Amino acid sequence: QVQLVESGGGLVQAGGSLRLSCAASGRTFSSYAMGWFRQAPGTEREFVAAISFSGGTTAYGDSVKGRFTISRDNAKNTVYLQMNSLKPEDTAVYYCAADLVYYSHRASEAARDYDYWGQGTQVTVSS
Repeated sequence: QVQLVESGGGLVQAGGSLRLSCAASGRTFSSYAMGWFRQAPGTEREFVAAISFSGGTTAYGDSVKGRFTISRDNAKNTVYLQMNSLKPEDTAVYYCAADLVYYSHRASEAARDYDYWGQGTQVTVSS
């Protein structure tokens, strides 16, 4: 079992920044990949970013490339999502997820590859 708890969401003006955190517990965090997804009302869950177990491989959704950065601190069992130049269309509930493919360089964009999910944190960007 893996427990994931997101934090850092909130209300920000367009052009601003937020940093989301996701604290993991229950398995050896440094052995598996992590991802961030988001879902706005009435839309499907969208891939945002992913990072491999070591941090050596990252992937980003097209809509966030160049603005968002995913990172991880394996000593703190935490993955981060730094979000800059936020736009109103970034408004959504953001979820972190764990992909228990141990010691793989995979940073998957597919939600079906993820085994555990957090409860989500709301990000609202005002225009």
